[in-house]
Amino acid sequence: MNPIHAQEILAAHQQALEAGAGGRTVIYRAAAERLGMSLATLYRKLESLTMKDKPRKRRSDAGSTAIPLRELQLISALLVESIRANNKQLSSIKLAVARLRSNGLIRAESVVKSTGELKPMSESAISRALYQNNLHPSQLLAPAPAISLASKHPNHVWQIDASISTQFYLDDDGARTMSHAEYYDGKPENLKKIERKRLWRYVITDHTSGTIYVQYVLGSESAENICHVLICAMQKRGEQDPFHGVPFMLMTDPGAAMKSAMFRNLCQALGIELIINEVGNARAKGQVEQAHNIVEKEFESGLKLEKAESLEHINTRVGEWMRAYNATEIHSRHRRTRYGVWMLITPQQLRIAPPAEICREMATSAPQTRVVSPLMIVSFNSAEYNVSSVPGVMVGEKVLMTRNPWRDAESAQVIRHDDDGHQVLYVVERIGVDQHGFRETAAMIGEEHKRHAETPAQVARKVLEQIATDTDTQDEAEKARKAKAVPFAGAIDPHKHLTDTALPAYLPKRGTEVETTVTVATVEIKPMSHPAAAKALRARMGSSWTAESMVWLKSNYPDGVLEDQLDAIVQQLQAPVRPGLRIVGGTH
Repeated sequence: MNPIHAQEILAAHQQALEAGAGGRTVIYRAAAERLGMSLATLYRKLESLTMKDKPRKRRSDAGSTAIPLRELQLISALLVESIRANNKQLSSIKLAVARLRSNGLIRAESVVKSTGELKPMSESAISRALYQNNLHPSQLLAPAPAISLASKHPNHVWQIDASISTQFYLDDDGARTMSHAEYYDGKPENLKKIERKRLWRYVITDHTSGTIYVQYVLGSESAENICHVLICAMQKRGEQDPFHGVPFMLMTDPGAAMKSAMFRNLCQALGIELIINEVGNARAKGQVEQAHNIVEKEFESGLKLEKAESLEHINTRVGEWMRAYNATEIHSRHRRTRYGVWMLITPQQLRIAPPAEICREMATSAPQTRVVSPLMIVSFNSAEYNVSSVPGVMVGEKVLMTRNPWRDAESAQVIRHDDDGHQVLYVVERIGVDQHGFRETAAMIGEEHKRHAETPAQVARKVLEQIATDTDTQDEAEKARKAKAVPFAGAIDPHKHLTDTALPAYLPKRGTEVETTVTVATVEIKPMSHPAAAKALRARMGSSWTAESMVWLKSNYPDGVLEDQLDAIVQQLQAPVRPGLRIVGGTH
């Protein structure tokens, strides 16, 4: 505010205070005319120059609403449902409330304190209530908080994305502009005619330096196209284009081509960790999305001024633009040129890509599963490889093998994953043979003794052996086994789970007797002769068997003796005789 104006306004304010309530307006209007401003402007400036009166006390119900939370949730849910995928709201708050009220789902009413009657809440009041409860569509549909991403060095992370050109297609006589009045979704038959002629733009960015690589292809977003573009980007192209090499990580969206077996094979064979973003999370690769905008504005705008004769012509032109842009334009983050920052890459960070022909072969050659033999050897591509140097590998385990693109004739690669799930490649050497067909890794008899390092399974078996024998060392465990010690020191009752089981008591079931017509034959058992019975009795009674015993046997068993009668005869013959006891007869 002008200091002179401030002085004049304060002077008028002092005069107004002295004049009283009746003359204040006249004084303020006269001051406004002198200063060339409206009365409202003078009052606003006066308010900023003077001390405000004591603010009114906040109402106890401030911030609260009369409408129940459940009704606000229903209104918000209906509004969100009416918003299309392009975030265009199809239903107003007024219409949503009317629909819910007519269906008896909400009342949205407030009480008039003076009369106690209920009246419908206004649209503005409902809107404020939605805001206060964080249920307004503008709040719910706001983007989720984002986290900025960082990378370690050039070629640490690349981002790749494909976008169809909305401006051009390639006809027989060169690139042609797509008229919006002729080619748009409302006329699908026109788009169908040029479907195979439309230009697809692939953009790759190096996350650290921001370097942009652009290449155009025809047809569609396919596995062949994305592999072709990635292979071309990794190759060394010339002195004026330093950007090349194999990235350590590659970020892309979840398109069908990006998830194809061909693209995954290529990344896997080259040791590229593929990071596929979640659906709808375009901000994760915001750098390459922004690069698309740069290419459209900085390069494609010039295609309208020049007749592009062919796809090769377009790629030649975009290559020229790409090299000039990366070499001269200053990046907003690191404040240097993109090529300038990429040139900070070290030899350890720059992995030179194999020739394009080998890369294409790897894209079409899927890794193969092989079983580790007891010699810690696997067979792959008509050769043998020693995998004993791979951490954690065990006999009988299935390992994933692939070609080594840098030393294909001498070695292969074993694909493993670390504790974090990241892919790790281990180079394994091919095993040669001597003139007699023996492996070069074999131990010469009588001269050397070779032994593989213990596998995790062998280490685990030793630990389990000590647990089973209740010992602390391997030597003690072996001694316990030789002594045939009871496993686990007899602490485990193998049948306890059975004896501890409470079995149910079953009620007897009534059944029906089976009628049978089978006649059981009676088997007649022939009695023993007296000499045979005497032999058997003598064996049982010993010296107690006498001639009198034979007389008694013949007298009491004149027809012979059955075998089941022998025990009873022994008891009778060995029973003591009671003196004075005789049998007398009598009459009743």
